[in-house]
Amino acid sequence: MQAMVACYCQGQHGLRADVCPSCQELLDYARVRLSRCRFQQEKPNCAKCPVHCYQASYREQVKVVMRYAGPRMIWRHPWLALMHLLAAHRRSAKRPSVCE
Repeated sequence: MQAMVACYCQGQHGLRADVCPSCQELLDYARVRLSRCRFQQEKPNCAKCPVHCYQASYREQVKVVMRYAGPRMIWRHPWLALMHLLAAHRRSAKRPSVCE
C-alpha cells in the first residue's frame, strides 16, 4: 500500500521525496485498518473481502490510488507487483469455490 500511495502522490501531486499530508493521512488510515483486520494473514483483496472496513470516502480514495498506481507498479516495483499477484492467486486457490 505504501508503494502505491507513494507512486500516486509522486505522479499526481508532484512530490518526489515524500508523500503529501492528504496521502499520508490515507496511508495512516489504511495501516490502522489493516492492523485491526480480523482476517490478518488470510485477508483477501479488499475488493473481494466480505467485510468492508474502510469508510466510504477512504474506500473511494483507495480505488483512485489503485487505479493510478496499479498499472505503474509493474515498472516501478516489479517484485512487489509479482508478489502481490502471487499472493492473490494463493489466497483465491485456498478458498473453496461457490459451486462446491
